Amino acid sequence: MARYNAWQNSALREIVLTMDKAELRKDRGAFFGSIMGTLNHLLWGDTLWISRFDGGAGTDVTLKESVEMAVTPAVWAADRFRMDARIALWAQSVQAIDLVGNLDWYSGALGRQMSKPMALCVMQMFNHQTHHRGQVHAMMTAAGHTLPDTDLPFIPEDF
Repeated sequence: MARYNAWQNSALREIVLTMDKAELRKDRGAFFGSIMGTLNHLLWGDTLWISRFDGGAGTDVTLKESVEMAVTPAVWAADRFRMDARIALWAQSVQAIDLVGNLDWYSGALGRQMSKPMALCVMQMFNHQTHHRGQVHAMMTAAGHTLPDTDLPFIPEDF
């Protein structure tokens, strides 16, 4: 799923960098408003989840502020590229035993301590990505952009 995530985000980066900034920020009625808002929220969520998994840097950005996490498309593209590499590096080292037991963390969004099965949390990170990328895909398609395949069987072998 880390490879799939990076593949899909690579295609989005190419399109985002060619889009008009006003078009990226236009409110399209999605949960996080715009294409950029949704992409930023997704980057925010990935930052939180991977920091819980790998113990590395997280973010102090709140859920409400997540839509403005990267201020420009170029900053988003660079941050997204680095995040995808971080997720892939972590995923390459995961062993089955690493997914056993609970993950404990403090949820700023809920304002409380959480404890859930580690395997469920990993699935949540990848499910969250797919969910919001689907929203972005729909918004971009409605805006007249053509996106590449999203089906898992079509991921390039060398990606």
